[in-house]
Amino acid sequence: MTNIAFITGATSGFGRAAARRFAKDGWSLVLSGRRIERLLELKEELSDVPVHIVQLDVRDDQAVATAVAELPAEFAQVKALINNAGLALAPQSAEKVDLKDWHTMIDTNVTGLVNVTHALLPILIKTGAGSTIINVGSIAGQWPYPGSHVYGASKAFVQQFSYNLRCDLQGTGVRVTDIAPGMAETEFTLVRTNGDQTASDNLYSTTTPLSAEDIAEQMFYLATLPDHININRLEVMPTRQAWAGFSVDRD
Repeated sequence: MTNIAFITGATSGFGRAAARRFAKDGWSLVLSGRRIERLLELKEELSDVPVHIVQLDVRDDQAVATAVAELPAEFAQVKALINNAGLALAPQSAEKVDLKDWHTMIDTNVTGLVNVTHALLPILIKTGAGSTIINVGSIAGQWPYPGSHVYGASKAFVQQFSYNLRCDLQGTGVRVTDIAPGMAETEFTLVRTNGDQTASDNLYSTTTPLSAEDIAEQMFYLATLPDHININRLEVMPTRQAWAGFSVDRD
């Protein structure tokens, strides 16, 4: 039986790297994202394996449900769901943030993840033992920092939702992991800063961050573990990143 992975946010970053990694091992792929031109390019690049692309905004629950219901038969028995679609916006302090940016992060990182998971759960349960849900969280869901506000809170939801899913899916054979990357050099900071390339370059300069490929390799590891093993949470940080001390306000 062919293994099938359903990857959201496949147009860049971790999602695109995951598509390449799973394709390398012969998995069939369902790739979703909002930028159809990037999906088409990726499908052409990965022509050695079956690829089904879906232009999709995960915030739209009806569109998600339709996309899953209309999966071609050869892509319908999904074994791995990679809930990667998400973003961070507005790195300034909370009182300066446009409320719309908070809503966008909640709608994408929380509601979008819930929409896709709900639509695919019956398929994953039917597929059974070895099926895997990989929810892309962040160290921001565990460790606070200035400017994280709703982004960090949304990733804390990812962690707790993953744990609670594990409880509900007990006995189905479906595994759930919250993978929580630290600093990784992708388009993340460009999106967060509205395309400020200098800000992105400054963040990653003179250090060694994770790459998208590093995280994709961990995703593949999680999805191909023996059926009886579940990694509840995998926090992955660069060796050169660690925690700082508490912040203290002084006169």
